[in-house]
Amino acid sequence: MAARSGSAIVALRQLLRPPSPSSQRPRPSSWLSFLRRELISRRLPLLYDNPIPLPSYLLTSTLADFLPPSDTPIPDVPPDNDGQEVLRPAHNLIYFPPFTPLSSLLPDGTDPNQSPGDPFVRRMWAGGRILFSPNKNPPLPLRGERSVCLEAIRDVKIKGREGEEKVFVEIERRISSMEAIKHERDEDQIRKALYREDAADPGPCAVVENRTIVFMRERSPALAADAAKGNDDKIVKAAHAPTFSHTLRPTAALLFRYSALTFNAHSIHLDRLYCREVEGHRNLLVHGPLSLTLIVELLGRYVAREGGPKAMVQEIEYRNLAPLYAEEAMTVCGREGKESGDWEVWIEGRGGGLAVRGVARTG
Repeated sequence: MAARSGSAIVALRQLLRPPSPSSQRPRPSSWLSFLRRELISRRLPLLYDNPIPLPSYLLTSTLADFLPPSDTPIPDVPPDNDGQEVLRPAHNLIYFPPFTPLSSLLPDGTDPNQSPGDPFVRRMWAGGRILFSPNKNPPLPLRGERSVCLEAIRDVKIKGREGEEKVFVEIERRISSMEAIKHERDEDQIRKALYREDAADPGPCAVVENRTIVFMRERSPALAADAAKGNDDKIVKAAHAPTFSHTLRPTAALLFRYSALTFNAHSIHLDRLYCREVEGHRNLLVHGPLSLTLIVELLGRYVAREGGPKAMVQEIEYRNLAPLYAEEAMTVCGREGKESGDWEVWIEGRGGGLAVRGVARTG
């Protein structure tokens, strides 16, 4: 959190803390300890991009049918690569994809670089945090110039009873223009310029993102079939009425387009049969980053309308509490906090239960 962090945001963050019963403490097993050390020590490849406005334009155009009308009309043609466009909040999620060959993907279509491997073969997006233009660093220009993303595994937590462990892998992504690091080309020097032992220090980065991926054991066909019935949904409702809300129904086509924009071949977003018979889900899952993008888009529009065009989302921290599914209504909500610029944000899924919960700061 930036220097302006106050008691209100601290209080809001308490909402995001998961329960910590003794059954969820990391197990002392030596192989699990080795697994944690091995993951944290991995040197992940640098991710390069030459960001231009087109992917952002395609995302905006795709979301237009699912969001209320914007005060700023979408142009009929994509913007030029003239440097007038910059990376918008949450649009960082569609840039800097991993360059993993198809032959190297895991059986579920995912990247192996962050995976703990067998027996933890199922993954879900558990939550994260993003800082946009931290320390007033300039946003990333979308003019086709080489930029870089440093990806690193910052932490690993192993929770759950023996035989039912879940591995939570926290991945940090630091995005910067080459100009901000003096056009350094040596990879070791790039890592040195971007990485900070103190994770709270953004350095020269335009975006600092932390994403937590949870890895789970394989489900038996019988357990998957039972889970896919969806009869054990736990409904936890929001404690307060929202300041703003918007209901939409994500389609399979929306999920396909977002998968394409993010270079994401994960079968849980694309293959209904796989979802039901292997993962135990009743339908295609909405991407965690897509849910986040919908929150940021709606919050950004609201604060711009109320506070002027320069008002924007500066930071968001969130947890995914329950899956969201294609063809089912979801409601994106926001509620003003006690201090100016602080927000509680959430998404309600089927039955009005909380599916995503977070806190954000705008300014």
